[in-house]
Amino acid sequence: MGRFAVLATGLMCSLLWPQAQAGSVIVPGIGGDLAIPVESYREKTFSEVIRQQYDFSCGSAAVASLLSYHYGHEVTEQEVFRSMFALADEEKVRREGFSMLDMKRYLELEGYQADGFRMGLAGLREQVRLPVIVLINIRGFRHFVVIKGISDQEVLVGDPARGLKAYSHGEFGEYWDGTAFVIRSHLREGRATFRSDGDWPALARAPVGSGIRELPGAHTLPYWPSSREW
Repeated sequence: MGRFAVLATGLMCSLLWPQAQAGSVIVPGIGGDLAIPVESYREKTFSEVIRQQYDFSCGSAAVASLLSYHYGHEVTEQEVFRSMFALADEEKVRREGFSMLDMKRYLELEGYQADGFRMGLAGLREQVRLPVIVLINIRGFRHFVVIKGISDQEVLVGDPARGLKAYSHGEFGEYWDGTAFVIRSHLREGRATFRSDGDWPALARAPVGSGIRELPGAHTLPYWPSSREW
């Protein structure tokens, strides 16, 4: 597109939308201007996920999302990050990111019982029925996300780097080994917010592997197996 075309396109947009601000668009009308509330697509995809702010903070952002949107415990990523960082091996965190053990220690101080375990998607949906944090592995890059719901066909994921995503069971299974991290206490709160009907909010459905090398927080993280089962 040439410079003239770009300028013309910009001019046309300015004529159609003479004034646009975050949160609203002013539309001209016969009886006067009309303010219409708007929400960007990017904002919608992060409506139930806390966006990670650092390259190695997907773990702290996942914990903050889990507490804020599923347990009524509003907390920022920065608050979780500072607390988890103070309890962890700083050099290891800078090199590899947070581990599930770091999450467990932080949550215990906040009054939650949490553990790692192994179970398939069917077990999570039918038996556990709780939002969980999982570690996905895509071509060697490991990244923490929150499973917010599981329907008959899809998995609703809250990704701290990319927002809300929905994947088929088969697709998600290619990147997840069945290891999950769950809050075992406060069951009533967790189960009240777990979705299983497939009625997902506005979200993106792009393949999980696309653009992974540009994904903030996609790095090699320590694997933390556990013999504890649900």
